[in-house]
Amino acid sequence: MTQKFGLSVALATPFDSNSDIAIDAMIVQARRSLAAGCSSVTLFGTTGEGSSIGSRERDRVLASFLDAGIAAKNIIVGVLVDAAEDAAIQADHALSQGVRNILLAPPSYFKNVSDDGVFQWYSAVFAILGDKARDIIVYNLPSLTMVPLTVSLIGRLRTAFPNIVTGVKDSSGDWPYTESLLKAHSDLIILVGDERHLARGVRLGGQGAISGMANFVPRDVKLMAEEGKDDPRIEGFVAELLKYPVVSAVKAMVAHVTSEDIWLAVRPPLASISAEGQAQLALAFDRLFQSKAA
Repeated sequence: MTQKFGLSVALATPFDSNSDIAIDAMIVQARRSLAAGCSSVTLFGTTGEGSSIGSRERDRVLASFLDAGIAAKNIIVGVLVDAAEDAAIQADHALSQGVRNILLAPPSYFKNVSDDGVFQWYSAVFAILGDKARDIIVYNLPSLTMVPLTVSLIGRLRTAFPNIVTGVKDSSGDWPYTESLLKAHSDLIILVGDERHLARGVRLGGQGAISGMANFVPRDVKLMAEEGKDDPRIEGFVAELLKYPVVSAVKAMVAHVTSEDIWLAVRPPLASISAEGQAQLALAFDRLFQSKAA
């Protein structure tokens, strides 16, 4: 039996006072996450502010991770760009280093595009990659991209590219969609991005998650992602996070559990949440989890 995907931490990206990536701190966080039971780390996803990180920075971070002894098989790389050529270049570099998967979001500058247009975009990326294309997880995040990946579109992609499109990360937060995706494509790697639906999705055949909350409660999320165990604390805390810009809120929580303020910084156009917001989140977290230990 093929091993399930498990839990990948959607790794947050720390920035120093010059807004440069603090690679050493990022590697420490990756090691903490893997030691806590995450099967992999996902670099440059939504939580990692991947759309604000340039290609040269990405190359430098990935090289540093590999040099630090974090195995390529434990690394997933997010690609969140609009031009098919840029997407293929970023994916090509990561795949050439042997990473486990590419998390590939659809182009998002143009809105109200058709399924056919999105299909053609993915086709163009794969054509440029050629025989290097493999292990692509397509990324459904319509709240940010405004480009939903319909169940039928995913069917077209997997039929046209059966050895390339191997999974879907669904961060729609729309349970009826998630349920229909699991029913239609249960033999793909279906990852549930909304922790409120994670355990239920895993019980219906989902293979795990790429989770932002795994940055600060990895052991708890792991039980949901691998065993389908409900956790009302995590489901409740998602509601607290959603009161704020999510990326900034996740980073505030990493700062809280690690006592490392470097995690508070985000890159423009994002902004850090206020000190009052940080305190309220920390209070809600401690009330639910009764500990600062991740």
